[in-house]
Amino acid sequence: QVQLVESGGGLVQPGGSLRLSCAASGSIFSINAMGWYRQAPGKQRELVASIANSGSPDYADAVKGRFTISRDNANNTVYLQMNGLKTEDTAVYYCHVYGHWLGSWGFQNYWGQGTQVTVSS
Repeated sequence: QVQLVESGGGLVQPGGSLRLSCAASGSIFSINAMGWYRQAPGKQRELVASIANSGSPDYADAVKGRFTISRDNANNTVYLQMNGLKTEDTAVYYCHVYGHWLGSWGFQNYWGQGTQVTVSS
């Protein structure tokens, strides 16, 4: 059974910080990429940041220099440290994992349930 449990969203003022976490559990065979996407009202879901198994990160231009993605492979957890938050960062943030769980057909895309991040004064 695949489980992705997210935490860390909330309400923060502009310029503030939040840290998102996503822990993957279940009968994990292997995890490749992990990352975060977001979806604002009326907009399509977009990539925020991703990190390969090697630790190499990739960021959307809108968050470069403000957000940092990291992962703990021993605990199958991915983090997103968000600093200098702006009102336009307001969205539901979704954890994404490209992995292989035992009992499934090879590597597939899996999504968390989403966590709300609201940046407002």
